[in-house]
Amino acid sequence: MVQDMIKILDQYWYVFSEGLGGTLSLAAITVFFGMIFGAVLAIIKLSKSKIVQFISTAYIEIIRGTPLLLQLYFFWLFLPKYLPFEISDWTCIVIALVINSSAYVAEIIRAGIQAVDKGQMEAAKSLGMSDVHMMTRIIFPQAVKNILPALGNEFIMMVKETSLASVFFINDLMTSYQMIKSATFKPIAPLMITAVIYFIVTFSLSKVVKAMEGRLSVSD
Repeated sequence: MVQDMIKILDQYWYVFSEGLGGTLSLAAITVFFGMIFGAVLAIIKLSKSKIVQFISTAYIEIIRGTPLLLQLYFFWLFLPKYLPFEISDWTCIVIALVINSSAYVAEIIRAGIQAVDKGQMEAAKSLGMSDVHMMTRIIFPQAVKNILPALGNEFIMMVKETSLASVFFINDLMTSYQMIKSATFKPIAPLMITAVIYFIVTFSLSKVVKAMEGRLSVSD
């Protein structure tokens, strides 16, 4: 087994490398745009309007209440069929991942905003600051500091969840595994290598997140 792993890694290291790059880029793009849309959803959910609150809540609950694989299939089938222009499989999968991530990030950001001392909001309003200035200059900077570790954990989770993209043969680590398995007719050894790579990446990222939490707690 170990000899097979060493031989396969030596022969196909570049395939694993490309797959890992695809996985990390998918996760980074997903979390980046998920943060943008998640912030919008969080603000809408905290709005005083019951209608927009309902829309945001319904969106979040539907996304969080359905399997990610189902969502990937939905956008992969729906978008190319009904959009008036061509769209690649990769783009469909990224859109689905972003929509999924935004629902979870929205709850993280909402909790971060609500964790900010209400007295600061009242002080900002008493100084005549608009809601936009209050959010951008006072609330968001503190909220971001509170939620950075949670966003780090979301990135780690997304690194693992992007493995579902391999179902659609999108470039990622699991797709690399499938290619190597087909080329070598040895399913176990490349699977073990893939598992080790995932573990090293997620374990390293978790250590970074813990270090971040430690620094933030010291700064507080």
